[in-house]
Amino acid sequence: MNREQKSAEVAGIKDRLDRMASAVLTDFRGLNVESMTQLRDEFRKVGVEYRVVKNTLLGRAMDELPYRERMDSHLEGPTGVAWSYDDPAAPAKVVVGFAKDHEALKIKCAVLDGEVLEGQQVVDLSKMASKEELLGKLLATFMAPAQGFVRLLAAAPSSFVCLLDARRRQLEE
Repeated sequence: MNREQKSAEVAGIKDRLDRMASAVLTDFRGLNVESMTQLRDEFRKVGVEYRVVKNTLLGRAMDELPYRERMDSHLEGPTGVAWSYDDPAAPAKVVVGFAKDHEALKIKCAVLDGEVLEGQQVVDLSKMASKEELLGKLLATFMAPAQGFVRLLAAAPSSFVCLLDARRRQLEE
């Protein structure tokens, strides 16, 4: 890789780091081609970009970022980075779930809002509700008062109809 290609690659990584909602760094040593393809497919399903990057290029791309020093220990060995631009929990969910079935996949760390998460923190991030789930809960919360009001409005006529029906049955007897 010549100097121009390296600088283009660093610029591409910087762009991803600027746009990301979160990123998870993995060590994929020991995974075969079939497992890597399966992992990439899982990432694609949830809209996460996964790339294998050179540690030196990733380090150069992070030079101006505040968490750069905390990343040094994680930039050793082969590194795969899963970038999510939408749902911060998506890459962590895929990696944690995939690592349960494939012990060779190791989680190095995650980056979320300028913070470096390690170990159990990444697992906790994977348990966080997705953006769609949170939006659904918010919508249900907004709709609950309106639904209660509609039920209240419908209760009076319904009760009156039941009263009339009971009176009709009483008169028929």
